[in-house]
Amino acid sequence: MSTHTTSTPALRRLDGSPVRVLVVDDEANIAELLSMALRYEGWEVRTAGTGLEAVRAAREFKPDAVALDMMLPDFDGMEVLRKMRQDDPNIPVLFLTAKDAVEDRVA
Repeated sequence: MSTHTTSTPALRRLDGSPVRVLVVDDEANIAELLSMALRYEGWEVRTAGTGLEAVRAAREFKPDAVALDMMLPDFDGMEVLRKMRQDDPNIPVLFLTAKDAVEDRVA
């Protein structure tokens, strides 16, 4: 009796290249942990530690999605999102935050 495991094929872009994800967090440990998990899935990852770096990286790297910390040393995550959406109005973003107030979640 043999055991056979099937794995799900890696998610790819339409041209067959790896999905690109920009990870934005000023805490290096969090950014590295998330990046490692995404690379394990076969995705191409770039990181940024500030809002300014994130906006520049988004313009150059053209990510398919962004994991974005809400509290950065220079801009808050909402301002970074506004700047990124000027270039790509439909870019999907997953917010990383420790904020739990209702008004923060609504924003």
